[in-house]
Order: sequence, then C-alpha cells, then structure tokens
Amino acid sequence: MVADLLVAVAAAGSAGVVYLAAAARVVKQYERGVLFRLGRVSGDVRTPGLNLIIPFVDRLQKVNLQIVTLPVPAQEGITRDNVTVRVDAVVYFRVVDAASALVKVEDYKFAVSQMAQTSLRSIIGKSDLDDLLSDREKLNQGLELMIDSPAVGWGIQVDRVEIKDVSLPDTMKRSMARQAEADRERRARIINADAELQASKKLAEAAQQMAETPTALQLRLLQTVMAVAAEKNSTLVLPIPVELLHFLERGGRPSPPDRDRDRDRDRDQGQEQDRGPSPGHTDGGPQLPVTGTGSAPQVPVIDTGGPPQTPVTGTGSAPRVP
Repeated sequence: MVADLLVAVAAAGSAGVVYLAAAARVVKQYERGVLFRLGRVSGDVRTPGLNLIIPFVDRLQKVNLQIVTLPVPAQEGITRDNVTVRVDAVVYFRVVDAASALVKVEDYKFAVSQMAQTSLRSIIGKSDLDDLLSDREKLNQGLELMIDSPAVGWGIQVDRVEIKDVSLPDTMKRSMARQAEADRERRARIINADAELQASKKLAEAAQQMAETPTALQLRLLQTVMAVAAEKNSTLVLPIPVELLHFLERGGRPSPPDRDRDRDRDRDQGQEQDRGPSPGHTDGGPQLPVTGTGSAPQVPVIDTGGPPQTPVTGTGSAPRVP
C-alpha cells in the first residue's frame, strides 16, 4: 500500500516537473513576448522574466526590441539633372509595438528593407547630383520620413537613415576633377593677382619715400649687398642705381643747356660748309657770269682802257686771262 502511494507521488511529481518545463518560458530583458492562445492574441505583452503558458494551447512568440541595423542594397537611378548614380544606405529601426509587428506585417524586417529601397530610388530621382554629394543631411531626413510613415502602422520606429556612398561613372569623376582643378587654379590666380596689387602699392609708397630721401636708396643698396653676401656665393652681384649711371654719363661734359647750344651751332656751320661759295663769286669784287662748255669754265675779258679784246674760251685745265 505504501509502495503504491510512493509510486503515485513520484509519478505526480514527474508529471508536474514535465508540465512545468513545458509551460515555463523565459523572456530576456531586450525581448517582449506575445501570447497566442488558440491562434488569438491573449492578454498583454509578456515582460522580461519567467512566464507560464498552457502547453499545447498557448504559444509565446518573442520579439527583439533592440535597434536593428539594416543595410540597403545599392540602387541605381538617374538624378534630376540626368546623371546615372548608384546609391546605398543603411537604416536604423526598432520595434516599439511587439503585437503589431507580428500581427500587421508578415516579416517586418523584409518589409522595412523593401520600403527603404523604393524610397531611396524615389529620392534619387527627385534630387540633383550636387545635393547627393553635399546636402546629404537633408536627403537623410527625407528618406527617414518616407520610410517611417508606413512603418508606424507596423509598430516600428525608424531612428535614422544614412546614405553611405554615391558611386559615379568614371567620365563624371574625370569631369568633376577637371572642374575642381579649374576652380582651384582660378582661386590661385586671384590670390596671386591680389598679392601683386598689394605689393605694387607698397612698392609705390616705398619709391615715393625714397624719392623724398635719396639717402634711403643708398641704404637699401647696402642692405641688398649684405643679403647677397650672406648666401656664401662666390660671385657678388652689385646692383647700380640708374641715377648713378646718369651722373657718370654727364661727368666732364657741359650742362644740358650749353650742350644743346653747342650742338645747334655745329649744325649751322655744317650746313654752311655743305653749301660752299656761290659760282662767280670773288671776295671784294663783282660776281661774274660763267658759262661752261668743257671741263674748265669760260672767263670773260675785262676792259682795262686799251684796245678792245676778244673773249678767250678756255679749252684746257685752267682759264687764260689776257
């Protein structure tokens, strides 16, 4: 009798242990449990800890509430300015309503992934290339809004959406590189021109100051000589001011007014020598007309009070005068 009782107690204990093992469910801290009793959601969401269910009647399904990092595959599209690009992104979301995530959507991860892909394609077609490259924060906010709107009804909250990379064709990369190089060169030329302008203004001021004080030019010359000599060169280049060359050029010569007067006098004398004496002109006597038929001129006979003379025509090298 006692033996039968002990066997019954042992069998009941074993059955209780088996029932307890089948009914006990442990929900972790980052999970929530949704209880389905005969296919219907029963009661509230089970909190973390030990939870008991009715075996073969209840089914407890756990939902992870941690933030899920979902990579979005690269999507190829054409921007608003007709540039073909490939853009990939990443979505950060988490479940805020475990029952809705299980009941209202079959696979919430797959649904969020597909929604992110379609939203990414749509945002590519509405944006320019410059916006994709420089204004990503605004595009991220637009993507987050487009994905979060339908996900709220699934019990999912989208925390953040980030565009990871924008792939461009090689031709577009080369064009952008040339554009950036041209812009850098333009800025460099502007800076160089501005520096030249400022330097010219300072040089003009320095020249004006040196013109008022000629000694400053000599001091500047000595400073230049010292700077050249400090380089340990075997050849010393000594710059000579232009004013010093002008002074050496005027050395031993008359002053500019006297030099101009002498030059005018020499020119007048040269012109008189080139003209020479006029034909038939003799100093102290009248001018005689001369007609030449050969190499020697004809000299007329001058009446001196005697018998009349006939003129003699010179046929030699010298005229014959009676």
